[in-house]
Amino acid sequence: MPRLKPNPLRLLGPAMMAGVAYLDPGNVATNLTAGSSFGYQLLWVIIAANVAASLVQYLSAKLGIVTGKSLPVLLGERFKSRGARLAFWVQAELVAMATDLAEVLGGALALQLLFNLPLFVGGVITSTIALIIVRPKSQQGMLSFQTIIIFLVATTCVGFVAGLFINAPDGNKFLGGLVPQITSSHALLIAVGIFGATIMPHAIYSHSALTRDRFGSNKTKTPTKTLLTATRWDVGIAMAVAGAVNLAILLVGAINLFGVSHLNTINEAYGIFINTLGPAIAVTFAVGLLASGLASTAIGGYAGGEIIEGLIRVKINPVVSRAISLAPSLVVLAFANDASWALVMSQVILSFGIPFALFPLIQLTSKASVMGEFKNHISTRVLATIIAVVVTALNLVFLALIISGRV
Repeated sequence: MPRLKPNPLRLLGPAMMAGVAYLDPGNVATNLTAGSSFGYQLLWVIIAANVAASLVQYLSAKLGIVTGKSLPVLLGERFKSRGARLAFWVQAELVAMATDLAEVLGGALALQLLFNLPLFVGGVITSTIALIIVRPKSQQGMLSFQTIIIFLVATTCVGFVAGLFINAPDGNKFLGGLVPQITSSHALLIAVGIFGATIMPHAIYSHSALTRDRFGSNKTKTPTKTLLTATRWDVGIAMAVAGAVNLAILLVGAINLFGVSHLNTINEAYGIFINTLGPAIAVTFAVGLLASGLASTAIGGYAGGEIIEGLIRVKINPVVSRAISLAPSLVVLAFANDASWALVMSQVILSFGIPFALFPLIQLTSKASVMGEFKNHISTRVLATIIAVVVTALNLVFLALIISGRV
């Protein structure tokens, strides 16, 4: 009996789940800050970051499909000592804490805007709902998890794009923003934050695990080449959606917030949106922020558990593993005076964890001993290495600015 061809649409989804990382509350804060501070000037950074992230996410997905293992598991197998695994886990866990700060804080801010809840209470609610969303790593459980996440992503997209239907962008200024330019150290800070909010370490770790859980060990009985073709489409669609929404967030900030003095928080931006866009659009924005926080917190928990299992080689109760990385976030929620700036800085911290995920990913996907016939072509390896070097260089420049006191 001939094998039935799989429905291509059934092979899509993991990239959109990993793509939650590109639409999390950290993106909202960073892009609104970019738009309010520099107008259309940093549009090109969002496009560059999304193009770079497309290749990175495809390599991560390919690793999980071909090997049937996640990046953290493969790294854990290659470290020769427990000490090395623990050291790598410590930096990954610190990055995970920064990730959780952005995600939980975003959900808490949304609940504060919608229901006037204290940030700490909103953070606890966001974390609790995220734990409920996460499903077991079975095929049925993964599909259910995927459906919930994609629904939340769709809600996020509507919430963040709606404002453009009220106040449309200026075409000439939009085109001007596509020309690469960095005019100050503050602009560099935001540019690094945009990269940190787009090429996120936990998205790299989680995407390899998501494709492994969907397709690893030939769960779908689909040829690997077919899966990789579908994955390229999956990544392309997910990144196109993420890029368009991130552009929309920056544009909403540029159109409605640019030139507003003393604008420091999402709460203040929300108040301005009520006046410039109307209460309905402002509430839609807050609902989008809430959906973003819930979805990204759930994926962050998924990634965190994978990092612990892969590098420490122990299975930890999900509640315990989440508590490890969530605790600092709840402390910040309890004492932070400027939650929005904490969101932006969390993205900068994330960018420093990128090289620790990127360089090993490039190395592993370029090895025939790991990938067989599906190893990276030399052109892919060179391009991916250039991306990793550029992002690392941006981080070093930013660090130099901090040391010199210019940021």
